[in-house]
Order: sequence, then structure tokens, then C-alpha cells
Amino acid sequence: MLQQIILSENIKEELSNLCSAGYDRIFILADETTAALCLPQIMGCTALNEAGKIVIGSTDIHKNLDTLAKVWEALAFGGASRHSLLICLGGGMVTDLGGFAASTFKRGIRFINVPTTLLAMVDAAVGGKTGINFNGLKNEIGVFSESLAVIISTQFLRTLDKDNLRSGYAEMLKHALLQDKDMWSEHLNFNLACPDLGQLQEMVAQNIEVKSRIVREDPRERGLRKALNLGHTVGHAFESLALEKQQPVLHGYAVAWGLVGELFLSVKLKGFPQEKMRQTVSFINEYYGRFPFACKDYDRLYELMRHDKKNAGGTINFTLLSDVGNICLDCHAGKDLLYEMFDFVREG
Repeated sequence: MLQQIILSENIKEELSNLCSAGYDRIFILADETTAALCLPQIMGCTALNEAGKIVIGSTDIHKNLDTLAKVWEALAFGGASRHSLLICLGGGMVTDLGGFAASTFKRGIRFINVPTTLLAMVDAAVGGKTGINFNGLKNEIGVFSESLAVIISTQFLRTLDKDNLRSGYAEMLKHALLQDKDMWSEHLNFNLACPDLGQLQEMVAQNIEVKSRIVREDPRERGLRKALNLGHTVGHAFESLALEKQQPVLHGYAVAWGLVGELFLSVKLKGFPQEKMRQTVSFINEYYGRFPFACKDYDRLYELMRHDKKNAGGTINFTLLSDVGNICLDCHAGKDLLYEMFDFVREG
């Protein structure tokens, strides 16, 4: 069953409707940031008056086994049963970890995602992927599990700082590259320095439809859904290296830098138009800067890519493009070309 996507004008009303299905206990999972900024915006909902509150640490550094165990413990001590409901209120870290906790507690309880960041709205909360980081690798442990619903309320975007807004926008740019030239052009021409939230809301709905269409066609990532990995093979390696150095970066920034690398590979291997690569890379450099790494990091980045969970038989898999909207799955690149790509990402 594919999850219900609700573009909400009244989030309290939507939650009241969804919580009226006779759950014995309701719990709300938030991190320290969303507990302070976003939880008050839903607490006027009478259905949540007696809800248990579970608050975990903020940022991806807490997306681990220790935090997962704390959520399981809070559910157990709070009397959760298989007839309980968990509401995941937060960004991608909260929806990923919360969805995994709900999907495994007592072999699975229902959960609702209420994404509060742009990144979670257009990516993490939609599509049924849940999980945690493990052994230094992003999302290494997890399951496919659909939430009961995803409630999208762009009122939460007003709580975001500049960096988190841009982090989410990187996934939107990825969707635009996958879709068509009109969507790509609109996203490159959007003023990310002074965003129009009304226009952004319309673009969010468009992005959710792009991702939902792909997920409907391939819910278990056996074919077309691999397209959503564009920018992520390289991006996850950057993200993992930053975590190893204890200098974590936002996921969307890593994806943006990964797009630079994988568009370079697309030009070299699939004939992607150089001018379109140049325009996209220029946009990314302007708003995201460059990932700080050196030649001495190349070997480690290569090893991190070799251990990406999307690989098969030790061969690194990439999603590349021959043009905007023309997707090439299961592509491969030699080590020399990958090191040339690292040079390009560093120096442009």
C-alpha cells in the first residue's frame, strides 16, 4: 500500500482525522530542534492531548543504534502496543529513524511522517525508505516501510535557516534533472538567495509528484527507482568522509556536490551536454560552495564508494544522464576517471 500524501492547509485538522482510527496510544517523535520550533504548532490538536513525547538529539550524528534503542525503550516504557501510532515530526533524520523504529517495534506499528524540512518534504519522508547510519556508512541498516501518511505543510519552512533550505533544494534540483528541461530551467532560475515561499510551495508539490511517480512504478528499487540515486553515490561518500572527520555536512549539500561529480561522469561517459553541466555546476558552486577535501582523501572516498549499498559484486553503480530527463541506470566508471572527477569537484 503506497502512502497517502496530504498537502495540508490545516495540519491540526489532518492529524485529528488520521488519529481518529482507534489507536490505544499515540506518540510523537521529535528532535531537540523540532521539539522547540515545530511541536508547538501541532499541540493545539485535541487528538494529541495525551500523546507521549519522545525527544532525541538533533542532526545526523544521532541517527544511530543508540538513538534507535532509546526510541524503542520510550515506546516500551510508554505502554505502546501493536495498535499504537508514532508521529515522526522532523527532518529526514527523524523520519528515517522514526520510521525504522516503528517498523521494527513489536514487528511493526503504524506511523505518520510530518516532515518539517524541505529535504524531508521532497525526499526522506516520501517513498518508504527507513533506516539508520551504521559502521560509518549512510543508511546502512533499514527497511522499506510505508508510513500511513505524509502530511506536507509548508508553514514549517518558515522555521528553516538558509543552509537547511538549500539542503532540501538540492534534492529538488536532482528531481528536475531527472524530469525534463522545463523543470530543470525553472529550478536553475529560482532565486535561492531570497526564496519566494509561495512559488516554492508549488515546486514542492511538483517534486513530490516526480518522486511519487517513480516510487509507484518501482517501490523496491529494482529498476527505475535507482534514478533517484543521481548524485548520491558520490554524495554519500562525501557525507561519510565528513562524518569520519567529525565535520558533518548537511545531506543536501553532499548531494549537490555529488551532482557535480556525477554530471562530470555523465559528460565523459554518456555525452551529457557540457553547457547544461556548466550551468548546473555554476548554480551549485554559487549556493553550496565546494566540498573541502584534498588529494590525500581520494583513496578513502573511492573505498567508501566501493562499499555503497547500491553496488553489486563490488562494482560501483552510478545513475547518470545522457541529457536532462534521459536516465542511464547501472553505469560504471574506472578508478582513473573517478580520480579525475574528484579533481573536477575540487577545482571546477
